[in-house]
Amino acid sequence: MTRERIAIAPASADATQVEAILDRARHRGFRQFVLDASSAVTARPGEELVHRQGTELLREGRASVPIAIVSDPSELDRALARVPEGGVVALQWTGDRVIPLETAVATRGRRFEIWAYARAPGEIPGALGALEHGANRVIVEVRTPSDIDAIESIAEGPVSLTLEWASIQVASVAPAGIGDRVIVDTTSLMRPSEGFLVGSAAAFLYHVASEAVGSRFSRARPFRVNAGSAHSYLLMADGSTRYLAELAPGDSVLATQPHGPSRPVRVGRIKVERRPLVVVMGDDQGSRRTVFLQEAETVRLSGESTRISTTDLHEGASVLGVRLPAARHLGHAIEETIEER
Repeated sequence: MTRERIAIAPASADATQVEAILDRARHRGFRQFVLDASSAVTARPGEELVHRQGTELLREGRASVPIAIVSDPSELDRALARVPEGGVVALQWTGDRVIPLETAVATRGRRFEIWAYARAPGEIPGALGALEHGANRVIVEVRTPSDIDAIESIAEGPVSLTLEWASIQVASVAPAGIGDRVIVDTTSLMRPSEGFLVGSAAAFLYHVASEAVGSRFSRARPFRVNAGSAHSYLLMADGSTRYLAELAPGDSVLATQPHGPSRPVRVGRIKVERRPLVVVMGDDQGSRRTVFLQEAETVRLSGESTRISTTDLHEGASVLGVRLPAARHLGHAIEETIEER
């Protein structure tokens, strides 16, 4: 699910409220909007504005898109039969929405596009995922700026966070006794190059690789990251940080790969168990950065061209991570004088 397939449709007659909705949506990376035909809002570079006039969506320089109000199977059949090859139809539901959309997606194939209205953010996943492929575009009605937050928590796919990757040298690796470490199992399968960004201080988070590669004595578990001790920060999909101990099923966390694209993945399960830990200390431009990880062959930090397990990690090894603003309030970056040790 991606922002590129979601169009924000402000459902308010208050021009100030509409502007507030658009402003928040733009800041969150949404670039497609459906507005009333009388709206005076102009498109910014990279945006697409579509205007609704009655039962049509008007697109500048392109054919208009008919809106079909669907309440029964016969109305759906008639709407789909009228779509020309290469055309577009927008479907708006009065009742059932999941099964009729699946029917429409099966009928569509590759012959035309389907846009589907969502009456609330919670309807977006079903519209984008119907029969795996879903609607080409989902138009979601937004009544308040806070609805954008709900939509962002649902919207998945590549994210626009800019990450400052850095390679640092390991200064020391030492036993750290028994501690509570947190395994994060996700509802998505990850590649060997993917993992999570974890650390004791937000200023530098280490890249802990997924278990998409197993060991001689264990199978690969590509849905899993053995992320570290309970106190550690983890980078979330929205760019905030959260303590590993606070994660819960359904949370959206950022799966990253060094110098590559990132994507949100959902937490499916958290396992907290007491295990032997090591403390890894790295030298980041004169500052010492730590991460506490389980001592095990399947727990690996990422280097430029390899992944190094905590059982093989040694002084002088180069590992990768990301530099972030150090000061945080409830996980969100703020401007503040801070020193974390």
